[in-house]
Amino acid sequence: MSLSEQQIKAALSGAVDPNTGKDFVSGKAVKNIRIDGDDVSFDIELGYPAKTQVDAIRKQVIAAVRALPGVGNVSANVTTKIVAHSVQMGVKLLPGVKNIIAVASGKGGVGKSTTAVNLALALAQEGASVAILDADIYGPSQPQLLGLAGRQPESHDGQNMEPLEAYGVQAMSIGFMIDVETPMVWRGPMVAQALDQLLGQTNWRDVDYLIVDMPPGTGDTQLSLAQKVPVTGAVIVTTPQDIALIDARKGLKMFEKVNIPILGIVENMSIHICSQCGHAEHIFGQGGGEQMCKDYGTEFLGSLPLEMAIREMADSGMPTVVGAPDSPTAEIYRAIARRVAVKIAEKAKDMTAKFPNIVVQNT
Repeated sequence: MSLSEQQIKAALSGAVDPNTGKDFVSGKAVKNIRIDGDDVSFDIELGYPAKTQVDAIRKQVIAAVRALPGVGNVSANVTTKIVAHSVQMGVKLLPGVKNIIAVASGKGGVGKSTTAVNLALALAQEGASVAILDADIYGPSQPQLLGLAGRQPESHDGQNMEPLEAYGVQAMSIGFMIDVETPMVWRGPMVAQALDQLLGQTNWRDVDYLIVDMPPGTGDTQLSLAQKVPVTGAVIVTTPQDIALIDARKGLKMFEKVNIPILGIVENMSIHICSQCGHAEHIFGQGGGEQMCKDYGTEFLGSLPLEMAIREMADSGMPTVVGAPDSPTAEIYRAIARRVAVKIAEKAKDMTAKFPNIVVQNT
């Protein structure tokens, strides 16, 4: 009995992608099915980076096809193709950048910058080309978090800057240009202009995901960023504490008003486990982030523990994902990063590059 493409697709429709929750056929991931006698080969094309899971996915799809009667050798090639996705109406994409993810919080002190840098590093570990922009002009922390404090970006043409690099991630911050103890005594328009320059005058090199570490709050700076920057989606960081959740809700509402989709909510400092006795305690309350997700119909991306190691590694310029890559906390960050990438992959693709330019001429 000779094998057909339909049989192979039917077998693969029973294999569910652990990251999307859809089977590989309905998720349009199966490509180039080739049948040579009893032997079968095919490609699985993921729309998100998943380097740490490629082997498991390959084994899973091969096992599904091997279950067919009369099948010989089965081989599968698992690849990733990340494309640009649609942004707010009337905002043009940034050259050299496919997707921009804003990481925001309604208030300071909830661990937004630490989440942003670990998210960037996790996406890079999963095989994506990643950059991070520190948009917190008044309190830039990415130079410290990435171990780049004291370094300055170069400019080859006197106009555009080359991003610095740490752990394979491109980075730009106002913190690279100023002394660490110099306060930024600037009014709103100056801050907006500085951000415009940091974003538009950096030579981003073929970036799949640019993570923007947003300033806390919902003021002038956040609004101009949300209106001018081509944002694919936003991640809201909060703690379970009622006072933090009130402000996180405001942040979420701001993005909704400017038509930027919310990719989901990350709950930081959700549980503290005593390093001496192992007792687990919800210091800042429990379930606040999940309740907020239910209220606004958005996804709960994951929760992170309140643990000393996260703070120590961040302060030393080696965040958890690179400082302790095999730790349970690093795996939480990677799971959140994959989920964010999946949510982006499911969005509409950006088609502006395919539209013709209309030129009006006097004839």
